[in-house]
Amino acid sequence: MAFTGNYIPTSFKQQLLEGVHDFRTTGHTFKVALYTSSATFNASTTAYTATNEIPASGTYSAGGGTLTCVDPTTSGSVGLADFADISFTGATITARGALIYNSTPAHTYSDPVVAVLDFGMDRSDTAGVFTITFPTADPTNAIIRVT
Repeated sequence: MAFTGNYIPTSFKQQLLEGVHDFRTTGHTFKVALYTSSATFNASTTAYTATNEIPASGTYSAGGGTLTCVDPTTSGSVGLADFADISFTGATITARGALIYNSTPAHTYSDPVVAVLDFGMDRSDTAGVFTITFPTADPTNAIIRVT
């Protein structure tokens, strides 16, 4: 197994303090790219890479799909960022995990990673609909939580 869990990369934490990412619906463009089990990602992952990305199929293309941001919010003392679920249609896909990355960063970063997602096992669909369902945007489950 090359993926080693779900991570918010260390580099992302610094970039938040530098104002690199804008999660508002009118902000930056975030994408999700899918990867085979040969990909190696962890908390040290810093940027999108095409290495071990799944091949294009159906509506999935190199670089992944564009995510729809949900405006950031808070719940109690936790800041939350969320995305709408995304589907790739007419696709034959086998993916072990994904990278969420910012394709329009400010400053000098190139396609910085926001999150590493480990699906826990290969997930497949043949000529159908491959959907990534994001967790409920609450203090315990949101895909991005600042505590």
